[in-house]
Amino acid sequence: MSVVTIRKAVMMDAEELTEIMKTTFNAEAKKWLPDQEDVVDYNIKPPGYSSIEMTKYMMEELEFYKIVYDKAIVGGIIATISGRSFGRIDRIFVHPNYQGKGIGSRAIMLIEEEFPNVTAWDLETSSRQVNNHYFYEKMGYKITFKTEDEYCYIKRKPSFAGKENVVEDKNISSVQYENCNMEKTECYSVNLQDSVFSNSNLMNTHMSNSNLSHSSFRNINLRQSHYADLNLSHSKFQFVTLGGVRFIQTVLGEDKKPISFESCDLQGTAINNSNLQNLVIQDCDITGMKIDNVPVEELFKAYYQVHKK
Repeated sequence: MSVVTIRKAVMMDAEELTEIMKTTFNAEAKKWLPDQEDVVDYNIKPPGYSSIEMTKYMMEELEFYKIVYDKAIVGGIIATISGRSFGRIDRIFVHPNYQGKGIGSRAIMLIEEEFPNVTAWDLETSSRQVNNHYFYEKMGYKITFKTEDEYCYIKRKPSFAGKENVVEDKNISSVQYENCNMEKTECYSVNLQDSVFSNSNLMNTHMSNSNLSHSSFRNINLRQSHYADLNLSHSKFQFVTLGGVRFIQTVLGEDKKPISFESCDLQGTAINNSNLQNLVIQDCDITGMKIDNVPVEELFKAYYQVHKK
């Protein structure tokens, strides 16, 4: 009898899992987006699904489990656990050759068992993937929101710890909190639009799958914070201290709006394995700057020697 299990993915699985993910989502795109290469649907083709670096990132930062069927790795399930009670299935994929065997449904049951304290699981899928709608509803998920492009689902389970500390389905807008201890507070599906936090301790705060567009952050201590899987298009950074900051697997977005550095101190900065097409550097101190380990000053000397002749 065939057995389905899930095991925590490790770095040595990254290449294999990336290849399975790539094969799976490419097959989905071929099925649901035939002759529509210009259509962007991140539920069918998730960002970075074919990148081994993205796979490694998700292994480091999320709950990434490989799906094993008869001792073979056939897929993966990736979850984000927020606080004590909230979980999100970010991705689930099963190689096309193994679909239709109940592997996906068993993997979801196993991830729920892996985190028994989670009482609310949510996920998203494309509006185009009609078979996914039936699948998730069969698994006990209910639609919470849908658009022309996306369906959002949630599955709620009874709380094992009771609900004495839960405030649910209340309208507490326009309330002012002052000198209150709200340590270890958890917010899920909460509308905090136009809220204000000032002179407050938000140290070790964790935010995921939240909308912070048009927000303003001023005079904030963000030392040793972690920013990953963010959309910062058209944002503006002023008077920002970036000592020790690292940018990894960063892109310019669909509209390819260029990054601009003005009046910045970038001593010792390293740029590796990056696309620098049409990059312009003007009026900068390039002392010690190297490209492919060749000093730029020597390149300039050679250039001017040629053009002086």
